[in-house]
Amino acid sequence: MRMGLLGLATCTALLSFGGISQAETRLQDAINAQHRSEESKARDTHRHPADVLTFFDVQPDHTVVEINPGGGWYTEILGPYLKDEGTLYLAIFADDSARSYAPRLNKKSKEMTANKDLYGEVHYTVMDAPHHVGPVAPAESADRILTFRNVHNWMADGAAEEAFASFYTALKPGGILGVVEHRAKTDTPQDPKALNGYVQEDYVIKLATDAGFKLLEKSEVNANPKDTADYEAGVWALPPSLRSQVKDDKKYLAIGESDRMTLKFQKPQ
Repeated sequence: MRMGLLGLATCTALLSFGGISQAETRLQDAINAQHRSEESKARDTHRHPADVLTFFDVQPDHTVVEINPGGGWYTEILGPYLKDEGTLYLAIFADDSARSYAPRLNKKSKEMTANKDLYGEVHYTVMDAPHHVGPVAPAESADRILTFRNVHNWMADGAAEEAFASFYTALKPGGILGVVEHRAKTDTPQDPKALNGYVQEDYVIKLATDAGFKLLEKSEVNANPKDTADYEAGVWALPPSLRSQVKDDKKYLAIGESDRMTLKFQKPQ
């Protein structure tokens, strides 16, 4: 049952007075929940979900679109967090996708969110560049659009500009686009296909601003100075993939997950 506006406002005010907002409490509850596996929780130290979603100012009553959720690592947090008051869209791959892994990932998303007691009513749209690039949600319906480590894939498909344009259309005026992406070094030119999985921060900012977005803020919450971004197997040499052609898991586990930019953009009012 949804809490009345007066009751919600009163509860939020009381919790905020004590230094912890209701939104922060709900978010931490979702992160700590038993439905998340120990394997997923172990990656919290690399992905900082509480800090990231707070930086993107995701509120429990928002309409949120998660783009290409992959294995559902963030979905497991966003779904329960938004269930009572908000709305979650998952922009998954097309049923006829050319990607061999698409059926497996789509099935995992749908099986995961079939638990309506935990996830509520989740809505599905399609984001499968280059052939299906939205709409990721109805026009001007979303408060937040979030993408985690996807930009390099759209660049490889030659559809990055179209993807950002689709996000702009779906967001409400004043809505936020949150981008987390593997960060390339600036001492070599950007590969327009980003075949090693890394993208320069300025390149992503230009993609977003060319689509009409305004850069609001950057965060270094996902920074990793140990990542040299120069591996033969690209970013996939690092965990969790560990695809190095010369298998040396200890070396790459010591580096940790990739150095990542965390950028917050806004669609102008």
